[in-house]
Amino acid sequence: MLVRLLRRFLTPHRGALAAVVVLQLVSTVAMLILPGLNADIIDNGVARGDIGYIMRTGGIMLVIAAFEVACAIGAVYFAARTAMSVGRDIRLSLVRRVGQFSAREYGKFGAASLITRNTNDVQQIQMLVMMTCTIFVIAPIMGVGAIVMALREDRGTSVVVAVAVPVLILTILGLMALMLPSFRVMQVKIDNVNRVLREQITGIRVVRAFVRDDSERARFDEANADLTATALRVGRINAVLYPAVILIANASTVAVLWVGGHRIGNGDMEIGSLTALITYVTQILLAVLMASFVALMAPRAAVCADRILEVLDTEPSVSRAENAVSTLSRPVTVDLKGVGFSYPGADAPVLHDITFRAEPGTTTAIIGGTGSGKTTLMRLIPRLIDVTSGSIEVGGIDVRNLDPAVLRSEIGVVPQKAYLFSGTIAENLRYGRPDATDDELWHALEIAQGADFVAAMPDKLETVLAQGGTTVSGGQRQRLAIARALVRRPSIYLFDDAFSALDPATDARLREALVPETRDACVLIVAQRVSTVQDADRIIVLDDGAVVGSGTHLELLSDCSEYVEIVESQRMAAV
Repeated sequence: MLVRLLRRFLTPHRGALAAVVVLQLVSTVAMLILPGLNADIIDNGVARGDIGYIMRTGGIMLVIAAFEVACAIGAVYFAARTAMSVGRDIRLSLVRRVGQFSAREYGKFGAASLITRNTNDVQQIQMLVMMTCTIFVIAPIMGVGAIVMALREDRGTSVVVAVAVPVLILTILGLMALMLPSFRVMQVKIDNVNRVLREQITGIRVVRAFVRDDSERARFDEANADLTATALRVGRINAVLYPAVILIANASTVAVLWVGGHRIGNGDMEIGSLTALITYVTQILLAVLMASFVALMAPRAAVCADRILEVLDTEPSVSRAENAVSTLSRPVTVDLKGVGFSYPGADAPVLHDITFRAEPGTTTAIIGGTGSGKTTLMRLIPRLIDVTSGSIEVGGIDVRNLDPAVLRSEIGVVPQKAYLFSGTIAENLRYGRPDATDDELWHALEIAQGADFVAAMPDKLETVLAQGGTTVSGGQRQRLAIARALVRRPSIYLFDDAFSALDPATDARLREALVPETRDACVLIVAQRVSTVQDADRIIVLDDGAVVGSGTHLELLSDCSEYVEIVESQRMAAV
């Protein structure tokens, strides 16, 4: 999975990767030349007192060192640029794929996990690319090159390398085997921490209203401690790695000095060659250590790659048809024909055999008890989810054969939970139609009964709202969401319990103001209050996912017991 992900996102950066390899190769070769020149200075310059040779060779070393530094800087630049670009491309691909998901896919992954995959998981891939380009590319060049140079200096002393390198590799592999099981668990723990934290931030008002601060703090502490324990388990094993490598490196240096000292005493080796050998042995062990750092990161990055590809490989259940219709004829009608919907694995359908037609200039209201399927029905019309049986036609065309962008451009949705984005009121109102003028915004606010409270704000339309619109009341959020739909001037209005936070007087004024504004559009209203729907041209009564009544308010009072029950219960509650 990791290889597939990297191949997919690194391919566009082949040029930068080639530059990294070339620059790292030149830089490493220059690094390998320096110990040999240093040995020459000792043997041919210092030992013979030849100052000229020392100065000439030293000058060459300075030039080579400067060239090495320049190449290393260039390699790091291209490596960083590539890693950041790969991270950018993966995040963009994730956002695009998630943007295509229906409610079914969102439910499968969950918001907390999707956020983790687009942040922490992508960051792990970025770090791996960066470390691979800056360290892992150097490691084999340095390791092989240092072995060749060490053998060139003295074959007898180089036997130390044949012992030290396998010992170091086995030590690193053993530590990696202990850490691997914890990496996948760690990403799940991060998901859990994000989920708990997101719930607590989103539901802070509920937490405080029910005085659950201590219990929520304990819940977060539990998730946090769980993640910390896993991270510490990995950290403790990782903490052994560096001392183990240093121990092996120092033991190897001592061994080189021991063997080399005897060979110098026997006249089989020069002093300069011994200093060069010490440097080469250090470089060999350093190459193995650098490779191990990347190898330690690879398993966790592989887990992250699996999670990222799981999202990217998930095909949305709501997709654009191959030969999707891109135009709609007028007038735009809404026809539901035997519509049914079931969630995967559910014992019973949420909706079954729903049939009705909504004409332009009419208001169709949908009422029913909690869990009767009203909101699900409203989500089917703009294809936020797809029907599992029957069909929905808009303008005489099955919505599954319509271009989703065209379909949704004809619909103004006011969801059950009125959500506003961080930004000004004007930016929120223009969300569906960016070219709307200020006069059009004020007109929409007048219809939505929101002009008064917006005009009372110091900055009026330029008043900045917090994310989710938490700086205004629930009723004000609903009125702003209704105004946002009105600004769009759609052919179909879907009000999903959009008047629930309004007092009866404001509700009545708003519905009265909507009549002339929506005279050419299909209006579908989901509501709990009878007073909200009683003036509709047609009222659909749902019970347990099925239509049990259809007609006007007066007609339903005479022949629909479920509707009468709703009316009576609300009348009793009012008393």
